[in-house]
Amino acid sequence: MSTDQQLAVAELPAPRTESTPPRRDFLAKAFGVTALLTAAGSAFGLLRDLLLARYFGANQGTDAFLVAWTVPETAAPLLIEDAMAFLMVPAFSLALVLREENPHGPDPVRQLVRATLPWLLLSLCSLSAVVAVGAPHLVGFLAPGLADPDLAVTCTRITALTILPFGAAGYLGSALRAHHSFTAPAGIYVAYNLAILGVLLTGHRVWGVRSAAIGVATGSVLMAAVLVGPFLKKLRAGKRRKSRRGTAGLVLIPLAILPVAGFTLTRQAQVFIERHLGSALPPGTISHLNYAAKVSQLAMTAAILICTVTFPVVARALAAGDLRAARDRVEKDIGQATALVLMGTAFMMACAPSVVALLFERGAFTAHDTAATAAVIRVYSFGLPAQALIGVMVRPYFSVRPVVRRADEDPASFRVTRLDWYPVGAMALGLLVTVGVGLAATPQYGGLGLAAGNAAGITTTAALLMRGLLLRGIAIRVPKVITGQARLLAAALGAVTVGWLIDGLVADPLLATLLGGLAVLGVFTALALALRAPEVRGPFLAVTKALHPSPAEGKPHGR
Repeated sequence: MSTDQQLAVAELPAPRTESTPPRRDFLAKAFGVTALLTAAGSAFGLLRDLLLARYFGANQGTDAFLVAWTVPETAAPLLIEDAMAFLMVPAFSLALVLREENPHGPDPVRQLVRATLPWLLLSLCSLSAVVAVGAPHLVGFLAPGLADPDLAVTCTRITALTILPFGAAGYLGSALRAHHSFTAPAGIYVAYNLAILGVLLTGHRVWGVRSAAIGVATGSVLMAAVLVGPFLKKLRAGKRRKSRRGTAGLVLIPLAILPVAGFTLTRQAQVFIERHLGSALPPGTISHLNYAAKVSQLAMTAAILICTVTFPVVARALAAGDLRAARDRVEKDIGQATALVLMGTAFMMACAPSVVALLFERGAFTAHDTAATAAVIRVYSFGLPAQALIGVMVRPYFSVRPVVRRADEDPASFRVTRLDWYPVGAMALGLLVTVGVGLAATPQYGGLGLAAGNAAGITTTAALLMRGLLLRGIAIRVPKVITGQARLLAAALGAVTVGWLIDGLVADPLLATLLGGLAVLGVFTALALALRAPEVRGPFLAVTKALHPSPAEGKPHGR
């Protein structure tokens, strides 16, 4: 750890320029718009999975498609959700800070686009071609025991087409979020899943499970198309420069890409491990794991939305050198994300059989598939809080040293160091735990062993990353964070118990899901209020105040 980093841990320095945080109502509106569109995208995604289960069930054909789906599943976090955002949101945030500092000079945002976008598109085209040509080798590596490898190769070549539009969508979406424009980026998964649904509905009889791969490729193109117009509008809005003298003050750091990409790939390697080990288990196991993961991750949607909306705020504060504001925002994000994901996790663990039966048990999806998927969901759920924490913590970690720097800063201080690779090392250790638990438990427990390995590995990584934030200079107050986590965990345990009892007493899946969900929500809220958890108490008081305003607030103010 360098001297500068040691000082950053010991005390929070004054910001380079005074950073003005966005108004609270702006963040609330941004979260509301993002939540609404993301919920719509998730709903269409769930409908997509329902159609897959209805039309194709859980068999060797769906296993083959899911192996091919590894390509877009890997490309999405690498090019849209994680790595691209980790790189480009801080880069565009720094460019916007420089634009504000020098409003009459050349536009740093345009400089950044000219320096990065052409090379990105060329690299993505090359990568897409490599994946398509090497599809047989990729399938053999991912799932050597697959029952229908030829079908998997065909679907892989189709899904390889998603790499270019995914990358373009991630780049454009990061630029828009840095400009605090959230509507279009939040709507990309609506377009994506609508395209998949359209192709599935019209082509499942003709192309079989290949229709799902064709829909994925079509949807990826629509994702990028949705963002082109808003991006160009923001780019044109910055063209108000009176002088061309001087430089825009941005210098690229290409090697900074490597730790970010390495972390995203090692995190996604959990899926590779599941597919590889699961291919040797009975047909349908990979499909059960996939359906369970999709349902379980619904509990994380709102938690991830929080850090998606606040990430540009943290990046802008770090670009301005305001570590105190970044620290406070990260601590608040950790608490709020944990509250939401624990409430969702409690519901999933309590009501998994009813939820799966309600959603999937029809057509080719049998009662046996329901039982297997529900059991995996309950094991997966142990790792969901850690998944959410990683999403919150890794964003500010990489924002401290973005892919660009100011031209007047010392280049030697921006060399890639071992500390930049810390998240990769943390994730690698988590993968070792995943492999170890998976190999030990799979022979006896099958898919449940793989799910247990996933939960254990990701929890290990989350614990290591919390330590990494301190080393990085964002001095979060660990005792305060741990105390808040303990209160929320106690509330979640009580909610799971009550919800599980109700789910076991009610036979109808719809009624059991509704009653269990209401019970989990009520018990979690009551216990969190009793334990004085601020993450629940604050929103509860705000809602109560909005519903029952005081007489003084209801009266109009005089002159």
